[in-house]
Amino acid sequence: MQRTNFGGMACSIARTLDVIGEPWSPLVLRDVWAGLTRFDQIQADLGISRKVLTERLNHLVERGVLERRPYDRRPRYEYVLTERGAELVEVLMAMAHWGDRWLAGEAGPPVVYRHRACGEVSGAGLRCDHCGEAMHAGDVDLLPGPGAAA
Repeated sequence: MQRTNFGGMACSIARTLDVIGEPWSPLVLRDVWAGLTRFDQIQADLGISRKVLTERLNHLVERGVLERRPYDRRPRYEYVLTERGAELVEVLMAMAHWGDRWLAGEAGPPVVYRHRACGEVSGAGLRCDHCGEAMHAGDVDLLPGPGAAA
């Protein structure tokens, strides 16, 4: 099935969807942000096929969101966020904030966020609930929340 190309549209939201609009891409970015940087780690976490993960990783590298770096002499790579990718994670943080508010249910959010600048646990919004400072992707620690899987 061929996906619609939104990259040529005169709309920043459409252009962003061209990068991360396929359902696996935001989850791959989330995993890399959370510290799962190797192919096998990401595959095990997501339960995604090798073929689909390879396609997603290649797409995200081509779009400048991830960088592929060798980690041993064999052709094995880890994936790291580029500056562009780190800023894109802020979009994912806004999505998480919305999901925590509207979809978390009685158990609560599956992940909570500790703001490194003040040390307090906050929601995933772009401002810390406690000190009011801006929160960017590199400014938070991901911790298990009350709704985390056992």
